[in-house]
Amino acid sequence: MANEASRAAASTTARIVWDTADKYLRNVVEPQEYGDYILPFTVLRRLECLLEDTKDDVIEFVKAQGDMPSYLIDIAVSNRFGLSFFNTSPFNLARIASVDDNVDRALLSYVNGFSHNIADIWTAFEFPKLVAKLSAANRLLEVVKHFSTLSLGSTSVEDSTMGDIFEDVMYRAFDKKGKAAGAFYTPRDAIKLMVDVLFAADAESLAGEDVLRSIYDPTAGSGGMLLVAQEALRELNPGVKVTVYGQEMMDSAYALGKADLLIQGGRPDAILKGDTLLEDLHADKTFDYVLSNPPFGGDWEVEQASVKEQAQVPGSRFSHGLPSKSDGQMLFLCHCASKLSPSGGRAAVVSNASPLFNSDTGPNSIRQWLFDEDLIDAIIALPTQMFYGTGIATYVWILDNDKPLKRRGKIQLLDASGLWEPMRKGMGDKRREMSEANREAVVHAYQRFEDSEISRILTPQDFMFRDVPVFKQARLAARFSDEAVDALRSRRDFSEALVRVLRGLDGAEWNELPELIRAGAKAEGIKAPVGLIDAVMKAMAVPDENAPLAVDRKGAPVLADGWKIVERVPASQDLDEHMAAEVLPFAPGATWDESKAKDGNEIPFTRIFYVPEEPRPLADIDADVQRIMGELAQIFQEVSRG
Repeated sequence: MANEASRAAASTTARIVWDTADKYLRNVVEPQEYGDYILPFTVLRRLECLLEDTKDDVIEFVKAQGDMPSYLIDIAVSNRFGLSFFNTSPFNLARIASVDDNVDRALLSYVNGFSHNIADIWTAFEFPKLVAKLSAANRLLEVVKHFSTLSLGSTSVEDSTMGDIFEDVMYRAFDKKGKAAGAFYTPRDAIKLMVDVLFAADAESLAGEDVLRSIYDPTAGSGGMLLVAQEALRELNPGVKVTVYGQEMMDSAYALGKADLLIQGGRPDAILKGDTLLEDLHADKTFDYVLSNPPFGGDWEVEQASVKEQAQVPGSRFSHGLPSKSDGQMLFLCHCASKLSPSGGRAAVVSNASPLFNSDTGPNSIRQWLFDEDLIDAIIALPTQMFYGTGIATYVWILDNDKPLKRRGKIQLLDASGLWEPMRKGMGDKRREMSEANREAVVHAYQRFEDSEISRILTPQDFMFRDVPVFKQARLAARFSDEAVDALRSRRDFSEALVRVLRGLDGAEWNELPELIRAGAKAEGIKAPVGLIDAVMKAMAVPDENAPLAVDRKGAPVLADGWKIVERVPASQDLDEHMAAEVLPFAPGATWDESKAKDGNEIPFTRIFYVPEEPRPLADIDADVQRIMGELAQIFQEVSRG
């Protein structure tokens, strides 16, 4: 039966996509726009089939309600027929197709007959614009006829099968768009990995009866994360009751996501339309699971005023630090953390490398908050070329506000960058995919929770550090010179007697100059205020590596000009011990100022997993050099003979 269902789904998909594109859209719209037309009509036909059995009764019922407000009619229809949406138009696709007159007006009238809670789908799809273009090209009637014949009812196509069909249609449509699809379509292999790891820690709690779970995506896109997660939960426990929630601001993505959920039996209000950073439309809710693939490097200047205002509220979602307005990824990371259920929630959030080590004040503060609250469970490095819109390195942050005992105070890094298979055909920037075996390897390493080739177990302190300014203490000798005299000549207390004092100090130990200057000045009958002493010491100072370490008249170390470094000291190490082992052997006389140290943090993922390559033996290199030299000599001989 499963094979038959798969074959039926494949056949239906082919009819939806290829027949529509080849017969009716070719030469009318650009190939990359096929999906913009095929997807809305697929949704329309599916919804029509789902409502077919009750439509006549619903129309009569709604008529009987008179001027009742629309939201009350929605409630009444739901109570009477168990429908979350409905249509009160006398039209359907077959009836419209049967009359070759005013097709565009009839079709728009039909769509306007849907209940107000899904009316925004057609607005987001820009359906009137699509209808107008097809009508102007004399293709609308044929498209309507074509879709009116597709059997997409729940008895012939189950919700899960319809989901597969819609997924395939979306994929083919996005295949034409290529890289542009990456803005709102997350590859399913990436989602499956996120879901597998997310649920791996909850296997026991997901078993049994009366299990309730909620899933949320604040950047829902086409709804793929919600649907994949929902399906995965039901595979773990067929009896689980799953409620999904989402928010999306892009019109086209919102329409696809809401439609995809609807055609698979979801709620009309599962995904709400709006900018998550400006306003959390699910502000009163927290969730068991959160998944998100926010924009990489997304500029949030538009939301800046609102976000900064929200950040002023202590304990609010953005109160832990603000990143640069050119990259809002960490705002979504904070938002996802804030949406975890107080009784225990887990999140999987995609990012590029920037949130791992961005050294700005805001990202540092956000990471420190995540460390302090022990919210980071794991971070997974994905293969490059995994996403449609970018080929750069990407990571999945696994957050958990109720870790199992053995994972508390620990952070697991998982390097899955080498676990991939080449795609038969690339799509946009996506050239690689993670097979089921690749994903199982990651989940297995996550569950074992021990160091291995692809796993490292660390503590938050391992990622914290102090940047300590390090200076080298000067070694100075005292030398008399005309330049030294000239440097002091502009002083009001300069005199020829002072010059005689200076001559007498030539070759003296620089550290003893304060006492020697006083003694020399007294012998010459002149005064030696501290200002003059400091000026003489500076004027006569000459670097001398054989001299003792220099100290000023107060005994403070004198720092060498032009020599300063910043030493990064792990927070887990004693400062003096670190300097003794890592700095002083290479810079004798170096000193540091702990009071000027700056605390920071980073997650140097690549460095942690770096394995140095063994250099080639010198004998092998010499042999290659000799071979190449011999070949060159032979070539030169042949040229000279030639």
